[in-house]
Amino acid sequence: MNEQTIPPPDAELHALDRLVGIWRISGGAEGTTSFRWMEGGRFLIQEGELSRDGREFKVLEIIGREKPWGAKEPGSQIKSRAYTDLGDTLDYVYEVDGEVVTVWAGAKGSPTFCKITVSPDGQTMTSGWEWPGGGYKAEATRIA
Repeated sequence: MNEQTIPPPDAELHALDRLVGIWRISGGAEGTTSFRWMEGGRFLIQEGELSRDGREFKVLEIIGREKPWGAKEPGSQIKSRAYTDLGDTLDYVYEVDGEVVTVWAGAKGSPTFCKITVSPDGQTMTSGWEWPGGGYKAEATRIA
């Protein structure tokens, strides 16, 4: 049997470690969400129960680098796919720039995006979604 050398998870992906925990969200969206690392540290999993504009939904999101079947190396972008219990399938690209995490809807540079900032003590998170003609702001407090 040939042993494969598995490289360690990358630093850019692990800059998202600041999101790990359980958060209570208020503002333009309400509810709770949690982030945790999948074993191996190559994918961050988000699960949440949220409501926005009177619409309640559950979400499951897997965040990491794509490495399609047969690929030698993972892709250069941190991407995700989110699924809701309402049947939505949503694709995002994550970008970390210092203290700010930008979540682009669809592709990097999209006019629909969210900027997330976690406080220096790691206990609060502010976010703001923007899209052509709208958007909202939300805050989150770490509860675990």
